[in-house]
Amino acid sequence: MKLIIWVLWPAFIAAGIAEVVFFTVIDPKQLYLLGQPVELSAITTYSIGFLMFWLICTGSSLMTWFMLPQGIKSALARYAEEREDLARPKRVVG
Repeated sequence: MKLIIWVLWPAFIAAGIAEVVFFTVIDPKQLYLLGQPVELSAITTYSIGFLMFWLICTGSSLMTWFMLPQGIKSALARYAEEREDLARPKRVVG
């Protein structure tokens, strides 16, 4: 699970930055899709835009993960297993 988070979290941050930059420059009411004006509310346009940016950034993070050498991947996997997960309390077996 930690390996998935290592891909999705940077993509989320990058998508947020891309969203801010894109919609700072472009007004959602002036967007056109296939020659037709987009007639969605601004919040819907922002949401769809963020999801599209997140999808693109996730693809980039996944490509980076797939291109890593196997030695680094296995070291990261060992690190993820050894590291204590602070979000969940450990079960006491007894």
